[in-house]
Amino acid sequence: MKLSSVYSSIVAAASLASATIWQNDQIRITNYPNTTIDTPGYNFTSYSPNATELSYKGRWDSRFTSWYSVPGLKFGFTGNQVAITFGPNTSDTTLIAYRIDGQDWQFTNISTGATHLLVNSNTTAVNLTYPITPSTFEMRVTNWAYGVQIAAVHVTQGEKLIKIADFPRTIEVIGDSLSAGMYATYEGLASFAYGLGAGLGNTEYSVTAYPGICLFDKLCWGNPHGMLYQWFRTSDTSGRAEQAFGDNPEWWDFSKKPAADIVVINLGTNDNNSANNVTADGYVAQYKMLVEGVHKVYPKAQIILMALWEGFSNIGNTYEQSTMISDVGFVPQIYSIFEYFNTKEYLANAILYDPVQNITYPSNQTSAPFVHYFNTTGLLQHNDIGPQWHPTDAGHIKIASHLIQYIKIKFDWVLYATGPEVFHDTLYWNDNSGY
Repeated sequence: MKLSSVYSSIVAAASLASATIWQNDQIRITNYPNTTIDTPGYNFTSYSPNATELSYKGRWDSRFTSWYSVPGLKFGFTGNQVAITFGPNTSDTTLIAYRIDGQDWQFTNISTGATHLLVNSNTTAVNLTYPITPSTFEMRVTNWAYGVQIAAVHVTQGEKLIKIADFPRTIEVIGDSLSAGMYATYEGLASFAYGLGAGLGNTEYSVTAYPGICLFDKLCWGNPHGMLYQWFRTSDTSGRAEQAFGDNPEWWDFSKKPAADIVVINLGTNDNNSANNVTADGYVAQYKMLVEGVHKVYPKAQIILMALWEGFSNIGNTYEQSTMISDVGFVPQIYSIFEYFNTKEYLANAILYDPVQNITYPSNQTSAPFVHYFNTTGLLQHNDIGPQWHPTDAGHIKIASHLIQYIKIKFDWVLYATGPEVFHDTLYWNDNSGY
């Protein structure tokens, strides 16, 4: 991300629920339904947040509180009602997206401590069981700065939850605001990182991304640590994380989830800002350590290093991307890191990073090539970058589409997304044939 004042953006997150979404200079309607209910009026079968039928997606801590971008919850159910009680660690007015089966996303703002009825007998397709059986409920937190805490999940009295098996492949994106979806209309749910995972189909995805964060472990735009430190922890660098854990955040237990098959890293735009004083040498050194740490945790994963981009400038009588006209974004450094991990010398004796002891050490075994480079040059045009230096919804869709094709060609991944909505509110069309 590139911002003149990231502090103001973080403050702005606190007023997200009342903010305006603009599309082509028109205000998008965001009067989402109020789904809160008084539970005494309902007869439920209730499940605790640690029920084995519940599948948590992304980062959730030991108190079942969500972190980072688009964390989610998924489960099967019988009957025609699903309600969730949200605990005291829920950020009030958090916007969540939810749906059943292959239907479009629905949205509602969550109230702290309240129970929300998200599925009822009037929900579209609630009583249909083909081709998705059992009926499946999915929820995603849209905003990167907010989070929810699951206190209980309810279904109609006498009905039950059903465990939904994980998809057979997993992808993780590690990044900053560009990956988190900052300034996109549905933030995380409009980001290229989410679009990549959801757009591949039959793929578990996790977006470990937070605005303003550097790769280098230092204070950047109010974030007390860089991703070299934070990726190994459960929580992000938000103020609510500081309130929850102070200076001792929970370590993330990587064994809780299937190992990632592909990891995409998109970090460095914040490092490459004079306000944060990260040297090129320091950036390269710690980027290598992060790759080594990822390789230790996911020894079979393919790691993709994304080249970075900045905004477009009006140069003479046209526009040009900043990376085309100057050495910004640490683009040459990222490519040099890719080259380093593909040398015969490195592959003959791969290095691993231990975050607990903060040391690197030889793995003592030969490694096959596992680091790849994704060149973003030419993917975006100036109208794909919004006024606040982040991709528009269309820009995110373009990046996700190119990444999907790169992965399909590079790793022979079959594309399985064949119908259910990925990006909400992007179905624009013209029915005027003469104008």
